[in-house]
Amino acid sequence: MTDLSDGALPRHIVVLAHPDAGSFNAAVAETYCETVRECGQEAILRDLYAIGFDPVLKQAERPGRAGFHPSADVLAELDAIRGGDIFVLVYPVWFGTPPAMMKGYVERVLGSGVSAHDIQQRAATSLLGGRRLISFTSSASGEPWLAEVGQELSLQTVFDRYLAHAFGMRPPEHVHFGSIVEGSSRRFITECLYDVHLRTRSICATLAAERHSAACAVPLTRA
Repeated sequence: MTDLSDGALPRHIVVLAHPDAGSFNAAVAETYCETVRECGQEAILRDLYAIGFDPVLKQAERPGRAGFHPSADVLAELDAIRGGDIFVLVYPVWFGTPPAMMKGYVERVLGSGVSAHDIQQRAATSLLGGRRLISFTSSASGEPWLAEVGQELSLQTVFDRYLAHAFGMRPPEHVHFGSIVEGSSRRFITECLYDVHLRTRSICATLAAERHSAACAVPLTRA
């Protein structure tokens, strides 16, 4: 269990975008959340398909325009994920990009109220500014093919690094699992999920150390 002297638990916001509750991606999200809780920290899972999230951006939700007004479901989602120390995106790579559901979540929720000017100035938002970002992705293709077409690198550049820059986040991390197909051996899947477990423990240790250092840095006041 993690001992945090200030009494506040690091908060992990896990956003899952896969329509199959029994998918490898769902298992990654579950493994991540279980490991976080084993470490004594808080995990908030937002399974976009399970909650019926609507990815379609509304006219009134377009930032930087007169009449900007987030919809009720966006406001509720912002309340659910506010206060996160790290945002964890879990999704399959479809046709070289994240699913439309994940892209819609970025447009409607994570980017709510963020204008083009804000992005150009890298203005840190209260929701994401200074926070960590890590993505766990999967694809049916193997690593050699992905490297040949530059898919993994392009995804990191176009999505991860862009998001981190746009929202003033810390440099992102990306963990990709290739050759995830129906019929993959149980041993292979177990090894992948164990990798998720180890990485999550490392992340939890880092967040706990940062929280402890911040608490120690607060000057004591005399009565």
